[in-house]
Amino acid sequence: MPEIPSAAVEESHASARRARSRIAVGGVAHLIASGFYAGHFPFAPGTAGSAVAIPILLLLRMGGTAVYGAGLIVITALAVYTAGVTERQVGRHDPSCVVADEIAGMLLTMLFVPFTVTSLAVGFLLFRIADIIKPFPGRRCERLPGGWGIVTDDLVAALYANAVLQLIFRVLT
Repeated sequence: MPEIPSAAVEESHASARRARSRIAVGGVAHLIASGFYAGHFPFAPGTAGSAVAIPILLLLRMGGTAVYGAGLIVITALAVYTAGVTERQVGRHDPSCVVADEIAGMLLTMLFVPFTVTSLAVGFLLFRIADIIKPFPGRRCERLPGGWGIVTDDLVAALYANAVLQLIFRVLT
């Protein structure tokens, strides 16, 4: 039996390690992108994903504005990356199991809003409505490639929801 050159064996092992690494990264990315599997909720996965944001939001608020802002940036970056990875794995644009965009959107919705149970409930409702109706330029943002297209439309919805919350809780009260 002919001997296999050691370089070929080494390349085969390296290829197998890379494949295992891609599977592991993809699994972790899917875990994060799906909001720890909230995105697999049988109905209204976006609403389930938005609900996952609430304990995260509460934890970040305990750290003050700087921690909240840093958390928002990190979570948004993770959402863009993991949404893109999951989209490629699933093979379709903006799969419903991806809800990390809703988590980032909820965090942006509540940024600089006086925090009460009422403001959280109103913010949740406003964000869900804006995310569903996709005000300008939300629909256009969906056409961006990969995770950017998945996340930016939710950030647009969050900006609208945040503006209404600011009006309600800072100007009208």
